[in-house]
Amino acid sequence: MTTPMNRQGRPTRPDPIADAGTTPATFTGNRALDIEEPLIFELGDGGRSGVDLPRPPSVKSRLDDIARDKPIGLPGLSEPETMRHYVRLSRNNYAIDSGIYPLGSCTMKHNARLNEKMARLPGFADIHPLQPVSTVQGALALMQTLSGYLLELTGMDSVALSPKAGAHGELCGMLAIRAAHDAAGSERSVVLVPESAHGTNPATAAFMGYSVRPLAARDDGTVAVETVREALGPDVAAIMLTNPNTCGLFEPEVREIADVVHEAGAYFYCDGANFNAIVGKVRPGDLGIDAMHINLHKTFSTPHGGGGPGAGPVVLSARLAAYAPLPFVVRDGDLFKLCEHDEEARSALHGAQPFGRLTAFHGQMGMFVRALSYMFSHGSDGMRQASEDAVLSANYVRARLRDLFTQPFGDQPCMHEVLFDDRFLAGTGVSTLDFAKAMIDEGFHPMTMYFPLVVHGAMLIEPTESESLASLDQFIDTMRFLAEAARERDTERFTGAPRLAPRRRLDETLAARKPRLTWSEASLDEAAE
Repeated sequence: MTTPMNRQGRPTRPDPIADAGTTPATFTGNRALDIEEPLIFELGDGGRSGVDLPRPPSVKSRLDDIARDKPIGLPGLSEPETMRHYVRLSRNNYAIDSGIYPLGSCTMKHNARLNEKMARLPGFADIHPLQPVSTVQGALALMQTLSGYLLELTGMDSVALSPKAGAHGELCGMLAIRAAHDAAGSERSVVLVPESAHGTNPATAAFMGYSVRPLAARDDGTVAVETVREALGPDVAAIMLTNPNTCGLFEPEVREIADVVHEAGAYFYCDGANFNAIVGKVRPGDLGIDAMHINLHKTFSTPHGGGGPGAGPVVLSARLAAYAPLPFVVRDGDLFKLCEHDEEARSALHGAQPFGRLTAFHGQMGMFVRALSYMFSHGSDGMRQASEDAVLSANYVRARLRDLFTQPFGDQPCMHEVLFDDRFLAGTGVSTLDFAKAMIDEGFHPMTMYFPLVVHGAMLIEPTESESLASLDQFIDTMRFLAEAARERDTERFTGAPRLAPRRRLDETLAARKPRLTWSEASLDEAAE
């Protein structure tokens, strides 16, 4: 019988001989394969170039007095030097391909390479938004198929594919709600938002000119229907609620909340960031939701992070379907076409009243392909199992840590993510930030910290469905080791962390308030580190 790998291997406590304080400094500044990589401006000089281009013909400049009168100052490197620089930098990245990524409320799941391969197929990867519609029938058919699947999974009536991300989708859904109120001659100025909501929810409402009325949670971390009822009035346009919520809990009174919101003449917007917990298990439309964005770059295995590209399609109920934005795909006999204008929309769909359009073009084709490939690969049973496994993984983490960690809303089952607070660190001299930095020394990306804001010292962990039991056990065993080390007042392990990363802890306040965004030959003591 073999011993599980996660129970073997090197101890996590650093060998005193290998400690940074006692190890002789190397000539290069490198630590074995941990290369001390300079900035590219410090590597290159302006006298070299990795390419050999002919001198451009002399032309008369139209820049006049704004023309550059000094060299641009770009570093000069050979091709091998450039390649090595970026490869060495890439080795300092932490990614889902290198280990568990426990960021709560972010769904950092495995991205299957099959989906990447599909997105790179000719006809998808090289498509152009200005191509004649006759040349992109396959792409339009894919968009139509994806739309149908999203509607089936959500139980809604219409979908807008064009929003580029979650916050963009929120704006789309809320614009549809405002269009519906405008069409009814109803002037409303308030949006209800739970205090535990994603920060983009109140930001979107405020951006649109609404006043935000916060809703407090109960002791169990969920919103009570009576709290919503008391906050409703003729001035309320909508509620923006996340379900499962940001505390990792399913809202048990969501159906009753929808009913009282509708009775008051308002609409129910749902933040769909946590859809990965309920795909194939419950349809948001059946819960009374009127609009919800879906992060394809979270729920359906497309790249997440790094600023995009993302995709945040919005599904709309029958109450809002008429106000879906342009453009959208419709079937025209044996072909597909894009409705780009109000007249086309009204001709194609009886009663259509699009509120306008959100972007110049039609969405992120690569994201659409990846998401549909994910759906085809899993099928309805596979997507349901992914949700079940994500919830099971989070509850396994909760069950194995609950004797050492503290839960802000009591020991109750969670959904796809488990939330702890910092009470278990009381009196240890270790903060949530210290704990997270020590996780870096152990080789783990930290979980989400200090969010949701309603929980002091929050630690939000979302393992997703991607992790094996061995992977989860290794993560949990490390968390238990660190919690016990904090109880034993091993404060140096935490306050000095990270000690083994390429960079030590930054002065995060200075880095935020006085960031150095451009390179200069400033001395090291001017840096935030």
